[in-house]
Amino acid sequence: MSETTKDQIRQNVRAKYQKIAVKPAKLSNSCCATDSCCDTPADFNEISAKLGYSSEELHAVPEGANLGLGCGNPQAIAELKPGEYVLDLGSGGGFDCFLASRQVGNSGKVIGVDMTPDMVSLARSNAAKGKFHNAEFRLGEIEHLPVADQSVNVIISNCVVNLSPDKQQVFDEAYRVLKPGGRIAISDIVTTAELPSEIKNDMSDLYSGCISGASSIAEIQEMLGRSGFSDISIEPKDESKAFIKDWVPGANIEEYIVSAVIKAVRR
Repeated sequence: MSETTKDQIRQNVRAKYQKIAVKPAKLSNSCCATDSCCDTPADFNEISAKLGYSSEELHAVPEGANLGLGCGNPQAIAELKPGEYVLDLGSGGGFDCFLASRQVGNSGKVIGVDMTPDMVSLARSNAAKGKFHNAEFRLGEIEHLPVADQSVNVIISNCVVNLSPDKQQVFDEAYRVLKPGGRIAISDIVTTAELPSEIKNDMSDLYSGCISGASSIAEIQEMLGRSGFSDISIEPKDESKAFIKDWVPGANIEEYIVSAVIKAVRR
């Protein structure tokens, strides 16, 4: 993939999520796979409940933080501890960051990184509204993290790595910023079968909708290993097909992709 193509993909993704940031009440299903899906108001809590969030979690964040995005609940699988420093790749409105901040407490810290300026502004506003003093949000690309070497204990992410046109660089950066013994706990999309060419070659709507950019389990394992990670675990969640089928109604995309829990440890 050429650098020009990679940049165009980033621009398409940024434009898609900029629309969501400024008009969050217009989202109707997770990952917002097509323009038409953004035209009908939705119950974000109902969407997120299907992804594994508890009622208590859904009501613990400021209004406007939960945008109904994602394909799982990464902070629930991260086994966060008080005092840990957490990094969220693609933090959106701050939803997962705020839940993580409650777990790490005042002695810990959560950093959210997002490449969409409007998302960063929204998250900062939500943090102030909810008085989350241990959460901060930085503008940046997940392939070029604005985070110091070996400075975080845990990396979480919710259906964002698949959006990157350079996933190997994402995992290389994740390894760089993690402390030795640090870990990743990611919810993301993986392919279970070869994507049809019309889906795989869609570099706009279906890519920014968490579909065309998905990698196979074997590909993710290889990339994580190449970055230096150990104890790699990728667990597909077949039950996710129940909500994935709604991302592109009638396209049967649940036959090709599922949500998965991805874990690994920095040596």
